[in-house]
Amino acid sequence: MSSTLFFYDLETSGLRPDSARIMQFAGQRVDSDLNPAGEPLNYLIRLNEDILPDPDAVLVHGITPQQTITEGLSESEFLSEFYSHVALPETTFVGFNNIRFDDEFMRYLNYRNLYDPFAWSWEHNSSRWDLLDVTRMTRALRPEGINWPNKAGSGEPINRLEELSRANKLPHVSAHDALSDVSATLALARLIKKNQPKLYNYLFKMRLKDQASKLISSREPFIYTSSHYPSLWLHTTIVVKVANHPGPNASLVYDLRFDPTPWINKSAKQLADSWRFIKDRGEDDPPLPVKTIKYNRCPAIAPLSVMLDKQTPIRLGLEMDKINKHLAILQAKPGKHFAQELLKALDILDSEQRQDQQKRRLSPDMQLYQSFYSDKDRSLIKEMHLQESAEQVRRFRERFTDPRLKSLCSLYIARNFKSQLNDTERKGWEEYLNKRLFFGNENSRLSMYFQRIDQLSESHPNTHDQVLLEDLKLYGESLLPSSYSWE
Repeated sequence: MSSTLFFYDLETSGLRPDSARIMQFAGQRVDSDLNPAGEPLNYLIRLNEDILPDPDAVLVHGITPQQTITEGLSESEFLSEFYSHVALPETTFVGFNNIRFDDEFMRYLNYRNLYDPFAWSWEHNSSRWDLLDVTRMTRALRPEGINWPNKAGSGEPINRLEELSRANKLPHVSAHDALSDVSATLALARLIKKNQPKLYNYLFKMRLKDQASKLISSREPFIYTSSHYPSLWLHTTIVVKVANHPGPNASLVYDLRFDPTPWINKSAKQLADSWRFIKDRGEDDPPLPVKTIKYNRCPAIAPLSVMLDKQTPIRLGLEMDKINKHLAILQAKPGKHFAQELLKALDILDSEQRQDQQKRRLSPDMQLYQSFYSDKDRSLIKEMHLQESAEQVRRFRERFTDPRLKSLCSLYIARNFKSQLNDTERKGWEEYLNKRLFFGNENSRLSMYFQRIDQLSESHPNTHDQVLLEDLKLYGESLLPSSYSWE
């Protein structure tokens, strides 16, 4: 099969990919000219009884748990469809903010159901691409031919899909319906490709980590567009690599808008203090202008040569004399000390993060990023998915070497073969549900769920929202044992 792009979008039960679930998956395969290559796909995915959707999320997309139960596939059934019809060789997966959102949900979906969480997006010459940062860079560097919306009053740039669709009269029948969002994203891609084909094709090539690595590792300054940078600058600045990240496929880059002098002689602890995220920093405590850029996350980057006219630096608020001066400071001898201390500061922050995760005692469902699977476990996973009964799957539980897989296997059996559970498994599943839903009484997940529904009922008086909230309340009540009491 020739290479294709698969535009896709999700509607979910909440915002956190490690704990929320996919409720709708929709997509459209196209060829390299963005012409349809097959019919659109649209699936609802059933919520399991251990999941309570965020009522706020349901008010946005309008999909109730009951609808997924009556019309949807189980996660396991959906993944069978996904690998048969979607994850085909030489597919580039494309979305609007998919790298940070949709792809993460897909990784956790695969992980939770004992598939390799990453292989779907790279095996068999597949890849991924994110149109959001492509859109941002187009606005910053090649805005001609596209209408760019701004906030009324402040004039702040807006890059939301529904606003871009409205400004450019693109088809977007129902924002926050996955299939409608796919159609809008595809229309936006066609608009950018038509009006700025060179930039579109260049950024499509840069989705590959080897291409991104070449530009970043050259040690020459380059343009970087990312949500990390303010909308005032159209999310775009000029950065330069200052150190290799200790992890794979990543570098640390410095924002050359800022004079490195105040940072360059600081200790690792001081740099860590300035690097650590604090929501409201004072003017006397500015954040460290260093970011981690990962080659395999489709960074929107380009060489300085793309700034063909004098208007682009002005539009982006870039003063090239200062940029060059700051670059010279980093390239001098103190810059090497700065890079060494940065790596020590990164180690401090990573250690803090590991300690925090240990304190939180993450459930098996949430431990995706602890480590990669061994080759042996990867082989066992593929063999396990050929099995069709709880008894057959059960035999793999003790064969896995990764303790996460042993725990996930038990949850997988309970969620997919409930009628085939033995007495021990049934008791374990019931204990898991009780702890997950009811532990904490008035502070339990289910109690907080009902409280949020009551709050939203008071602030959302329209009939449509009231119907959705009543359905959510009924769903929560359906999970209560007949003998259950909050007392």
